[in-house]
Amino acid sequence: MEKLKTLKDLENLRIALKRAIDPKKTYVTICSGTGCQAHRCENIIVEFEKELTKQKLESKVEIRKTGCLGFCERGPVVIIYPKGIFYQKVRIEDVSEIMSKTVVKNEPIERLLYEDPQTKERIAYEKDIPFYKFQTKYVLGNNNFIDPAKIEEYISIGGYASLGKTLSKMKPEEVIDQMKKSELKGRGGAGFPAGLKWELCRKEKGDEKYIVCNGDEGDPGAFMDEGILEGNPHVVIEGMLIGAYAIGATKGYIYIRYEYPRAVKSVERALEQARECGLLGEKILGSNFNFDIVLKMGAGAFVSGEETALMASIEGKKGEPRQRPPFPAQKGIFGKPTNINNVETWATVPLIIEKGADWFAKIGTDKSKGTKIFSLVGKINNTGLVEVPMGLTLRDMIYKIGGGVPNNKKFKAIQTGGPSGGCIPESLLDLPIDYEKLKEAGSIMGSGGLVVMDEDTCMVDIAKFFLEFLMDESCGKCLICREGIERMLEIVTKITEGKGTKEDIELLQELADVVADASMCGLGQTSPNPVLSTLKYFKDEYMAHINDKKCPAGVCKSLLKYDIQKEKCTGCGLCKINCPQGAISGERGKPHTVNQEKCIKCGICYDNCKFKAIKR
Repeated sequence: MEKLKTLKDLENLRIALKRAIDPKKTYVTICSGTGCQAHRCENIIVEFEKELTKQKLESKVEIRKTGCLGFCERGPVVIIYPKGIFYQKVRIEDVSEIMSKTVVKNEPIERLLYEDPQTKERIAYEKDIPFYKFQTKYVLGNNNFIDPAKIEEYISIGGYASLGKTLSKMKPEEVIDQMKKSELKGRGGAGFPAGLKWELCRKEKGDEKYIVCNGDEGDPGAFMDEGILEGNPHVVIEGMLIGAYAIGATKGYIYIRYEYPRAVKSVERALEQARECGLLGEKILGSNFNFDIVLKMGAGAFVSGEETALMASIEGKKGEPRQRPPFPAQKGIFGKPTNINNVETWATVPLIIEKGADWFAKIGTDKSKGTKIFSLVGKINNTGLVEVPMGLTLRDMIYKIGGGVPNNKKFKAIQTGGPSGGCIPESLLDLPIDYEKLKEAGSIMGSGGLVVMDEDTCMVDIAKFFLEFLMDESCGKCLICREGIERMLEIVTKITEGKGTKEDIELLQELADVVADASMCGLGQTSPNPVLSTLKYFKDEYMAHINDKKCPAGVCKSLLKYDIQKEKCTGCGLCKINCPQGAISGERGKPHTVNQEKCIKCGICYDNCKFKAIKR
């Protein structure tokens, strides 16, 4: 592609490339996000291309490879446009039939359709599937229609038009004013107003300023940033270009953890294409605006997601937080004024410039504007990436979009905000999802991870799990965080082993409060949330471990004891055959018994008993 030297060149290219769904043409859209890659979607794409030639449909059908389409566990996902017929878990042997029946004759294939886990209804069209039906896709909206590896496809649907509008019609102060009016809050977790952040950095004096895209997504079960960077990297680059123009920055960094190799490759390719087109570098689109972006990979430390630790990592130092003030806007990378926003924040910027601050501010709640992307995971039927307006309730998220809890299990809690978030109980299912309400409930928005838990989850064990994660990821610089998390973990572990006392609960509460109040950075300050929220909403489970020496969910091994109920045991021998320790004895046709000295409490007998004769 030739270098774009002026705004007119960009507009002419867009007109030449303009893509729209032609109702006379069929588009076979195949997801190639990480989830579908794990299910070998590349082989599916190759097979579709072969079948296209074989059935001589090149003039009527286009095979379209896209980024993540959100419904990750259903991969490989294939959607046939313009009808929008949705197929899940497609295999190579299905391709020929899809082409001959659906593409040619417009006939849905029953076995490949989505089945609603609650109604058992087979649904043919994407728009009717609850997972998609109740979403509002703006940031992720173009993932369905472009190949992330081709900059021309992004340009063809209006990509970089917001940059053109910014450079030709807006002063830096006007851009910042739009951001402030939009009331966009940073999507990285803290929820600080993005426009105010930009303004503070612009007002700082400095011969050089930096902007940073924080793609160090480290929360267990979170993959929102990955979905954007893989599926539409140019929207992030465009957002950064607009931000750099507004702030007065000449250099930017996109920081991605090395565990995201496909996102890294996607961004590398996009940066190279943007430079070749003249969208990065000097005198961008004929203006006096100069800006370029460097890709930096992190080593995978969770704490590097904290902005001051991230800056240290970019500088080649150990990723450790530092005391603030000075704030990054005052003294950031190499001592220069720096603005840091996360991937989703930057990806939202072009939308605000295109549609206006007033449009954006009408979406969401009074204090939390716009849409938010969440990764919905855990004990939920529909797993994947979800984009909804701020203010959607947890109930609607779980039961409308998520399709409810599998196997008719009872919902117990949902954890929001990553390992430093809190666990919200069933009694608060009608809580709106926004920054303010989640904080009031004892949790945080975080970057957008939602982990659903069912009745088989032990909340004391959950607190232990996240404390283990946070202890491993603490940088160790701050005494309160380093020692406080370890002491909290010791107490919670003691309780899961049946050795806890009532005094431990008081000590745990006091210790959690101190760590939250006195830690230096956000990781330490929010690290007690799993403990504080589970103590607040699930204290009865803690007391059961302490007083009754029992784990109500049957998770904590030290408190488990497997017994065979003689009145229910048929003597089938299945438990005896599967026991790895030979701890079960008995004659066939007669009740069996468990040798408690040999039993390692693995639960295999419990899982294999068809007559529910084993209790724990």
